[in-house]
Amino acid sequence: MSGTLLITGVGQRIGQHLAEHLQAQGYQVIGTYRTDRSSLAELSEQGVQLVRCDFNQPTQVTELIEQVQRQAPALRGIIHNASDWLPDRGAESAVATLQTMMQVHVAVPYQLNLALQDQLMASEVADIIHLTDYVAEKGSRKHIAYAASKAALANMTLSFAQLLAPKVKVNSIAPALILFNDGDSEEYKQKARSKSLMSKEAGADEMLQAVDYLLQSRYVTGRSLAVDGGRHLK
Repeated sequence: MSGTLLITGVGQRIGQHLAEHLQAQGYQVIGTYRTDRSSLAELSEQGVQLVRCDFNQPTQVTELIEQVQRQAPALRGIIHNASDWLPDRGAESAVATLQTMMQVHVAVPYQLNLALQDQLMASEVADIIHLTDYVAEKGSRKHIAYAASKAALANMTLSFAQLLAPKVKVNSIAPALILFNDGDSEEYKQKARSKSLMSKEAGADEMLQAVDYLLQSRYVTGRSLAVDGGRHLK
């Protein structure tokens, strides 16, 4: 496999695994990050090209777009993984919370898709993959702004699939429990596992396989692939 892939948010967790996995497959990965982490040195050693970009800084997003346009006249795909997870803290901070969630999960993906569509169209085959969330369909009592922004990202999948077809396939992946965080208590883990039929942590490989499937497909577009362990049936 070959071609250049832009993956946002590669500094940790799923983004890091995706960058490592796809770079090893022969793609040239351009990965964005916001915070310095030890994992970045490992990614750089593997050949991943790293670009610092805070999505809340418009000038940095513009610089990212210009850099990708220069380096990848033909772009194999964009994987929108960058994410933030702010809880709702009340009316005083409601506007700021919603603006941050919409900026990271909606505004920047929207801007990147539009700004880089010529590069995507120049590739023999191209993909956009939005990483959304299980809560986009169910909602969340404690993360209302987050859930709403992920639902908006899921909806953009439908619009961009229509706009860019048949040259570019546009899909989303909606995960539930994939990886626990360091420091999660056993009580929390047991509660989280119990929410799905499979009653376990999925592991990063489930997401890598889902991305591989969409990149290899030549037909699937405008769809959301649920990776939730049957959580919708509990």
